[in-house]
Amino acid sequence: MRARIEEDLLIIHHEDLPEYKKGGSVVRNSYFWALRSIAGSAKRHGDWEYEQEVWFALARMLMSFTESGYLGVRETILEFPSSQGEIPEVFRLVATWD
Repeated sequence: MRARIEEDLLIIHHEDLPEYKKGGSVVRNSYFWALRSIAGSAKRHGDWEYEQEVWFALARMLMSFTESGYLGVRETILEFPSSQGEIPEVFRLVATWD
């Protein structure tokens, strides 16, 4: 998932977020609701924002869904632009450069 940090907010690009689908995959729908539940801002068709206070929980959640094997790695790993600078320590296990 394409991500960036601006003013102490982690922002995930809206096109890379999971979609909720009525009658869809239980795992994918659970992933959608889990990510949405800790987002500070989760506008429909917009980027989702996460404050620093939830970064640790977000990283654990991403690791858990990655390890489950039910979702693709590209769906559960944060991809930071190389211009971002250093990846924050809390995301090192669940992030990469684009």
